[in-house]
Amino acid sequence: MSESAEGKTPPKLVQRRANRNSSFRSGRTIGEKRERLETANERAAARKKDKLRKASRIFLTIIGFLLLAVVLVAIVFTFFGSGGEPSRTSSPEEKISYDPTIEIIDEDSGSGSKITSRMRTYIGQAEQDFRDLGYNPTKVVIPSNTIREVDFYLDGYAGYIKLLIDRDTAVSVEDAYRMIRYLSEQGIDGFQYIDVRVEGKAYWK
Repeated sequence: MSESAEGKTPPKLVQRRANRNSSFRSGRTIGEKRERLETANERAAARKKDKLRKASRIFLTIIGFLLLAVVLVAIVFTFFGSGGEPSRTSSPEEKISYDPTIEIIDEDSGSGSKITSRMRTYIGQAEQDFRDLGYNPTKVVIPSNTIREVDFYLDGYAGYIKLLIDRDTAVSVEDAYRMIRYLSEQGIDGFQYIDVRVEGKAYWK
């Protein structure tokens, strides 16, 4: 038996309205919204990385200019110094001046006024080396008919020491010191000369 026959009103067909607060949209899915959010996040992250790269490039550029400025300032002070004039670095030979303080006799000229600057410097160095070892040089003779030889006379010894200006003064004086000590150990008090002109060898008479 139907409801019309029983006298009841048939139900109305109500058109369902879309819920405005619903998160569902026609033709769109949850996955699509998530993809859209992920894409936006990626773009934001990319923009952030790009800003960091730009900031890093600017920072490195500034550091580079600062380092260049420091190098330039160092070069200016090295070559020009504080007075604005080029400064010259002296070599060890220029820093220490060896001027002989003892008498120099050149047998060819009778005095030491005509000896070369190299010879004078060598004599000054050898004089200082002898003094460092406790000897007191009294004079130097440049013998005639010889090449680059100088003869040192020491206080307390009748003989002299033959040196060659081509050898290092410290080495030659050290060889002379060892020869004098050797002769003293052998009971030989005097000598006519000691020759240390040849490297590795020493002679005495």
